[in-house]
Amino acid sequence: MSPRIFLLKIAAILFCAALYFTRVLLSGGTYFSFMLWNLFLAALPLGFALLLPRSRVYSRALPLLALWLLFFPNAPYVLTDLIHLRPRVGVPVWFDLTMLLSFSFTALWLGFESLRLVQTWVARHFSHRTAWAGVVLVMPLTGFGIYLGRFLRWNSWDILTRPLALMRSIAAPLMQPTAYAEVWLFTLITAALLTLAYLVWIFAAPSAKEVD
Repeated sequence: MSPRIFLLKIAAILFCAALYFTRVLLSGGTYFSFMLWNLFLAALPLGFALLLPRSRVYSRALPLLALWLLFFPNAPYVLTDLIHLRPRVGVPVWFDLTMLLSFSFTALWLGFESLRLVQTWVARHFSHRTAWAGVVLVMPLTGFGIYLGRFLRWNSWDILTRPLALMRSIAAPLMQPTAYAEVWLFTLITAALLTLAYLVWIFAAPSAKEVD
């Protein structure tokens, strides 16, 4: 990652934090404090992805990839925090909308950057086809992970603290797919949306040379 991109990411995170603390001053409350935590979770996959190039041995890279995959859904998950938008006393609704969008776009940017790094690592060690196949596989897994987090209220670390209960929640839609048609519809639509957004982010954005 170039120093310029790194500084832009720090600036985006600080901007989100500034909006949140401004809201605290306006409202006198800390209702949206969970957004700071969600943004931190969204940044973790990028941290794991940045460590990948330093892991030349597969035995070290595989745990990083597993951690990345486990926490990656936290990045696009922040988009669903828009569900909390409603008029509240003391703060204009447009301010909350701006704040939530800022957190959402920043988290998605962090997530996509981590996905790009993982995709690049896989392409270098295997092939470009394998790397793109990984992207196609990750998106529905992410959509399902967002469903688990938003609607069933599971967290990434529950795989360690409550593994059996989490496995039951995951197994139910797999064992009875027709009874959980809405779950699969949400998963597929979310996967399609994220795939389209990622493709636009990868191919439509100008390169650094074009900007310069």
